[in-house]
Amino acid sequence: MSIWWSLHLRREAASVPLARRLLIGAMETAGVDPETSYDLAVALSEACANAVEHGGDASTGYRVTALIDGDTCRIEVTDSGPGFADRPRRPRRHTARTAYVKAPASVHEEHGRGLFLIASLTDHVQVDNRPGHQGAVVSFDKILKWREGGPPAAALLRAS
Repeated sequence: MSIWWSLHLRREAASVPLARRLLIGAMETAGVDPETSYDLAVALSEACANAVEHGGDASTGYRVTALIDGDTCRIEVTDSGPGFADRPRRPRRHTARTAYVKAPASVHEEHGRGLFLIASLTDHVQVDNRPGHQGAVVSFDKILKWREGGPPAAALLRAS
């Protein structure tokens, strides 16, 4: 069994806590350990904040898709902004690759920590441009830890 959901959100700051709360609710229902849920929620908040800030003009939204499958949670945030200048727009490879994410130049910088935080809180991160379209795709996954005595949904997810 797996749990997945997808949202199309407006590029507004209020959309970030909405996506985070939905993720935390799904994690709690599935029986995921709260510390793991918190790490993923912070990573999702950073990815959504980047989409809100850099994701295109005000009329475009962004999409969040989350999948809990077995012991892994995969999250993807896609926007319609200018994308990443240093990455070509090409079809996605079927093999996973980890994006090179640099540490911020200074801890006192106001910007530039989002992708570094996502990479620090998750097991794998991939940063790409949308193939054939304008926009960026930030996806990340994390191996899940389960809450002791969690709900029956946790056993079903682990069995898949």
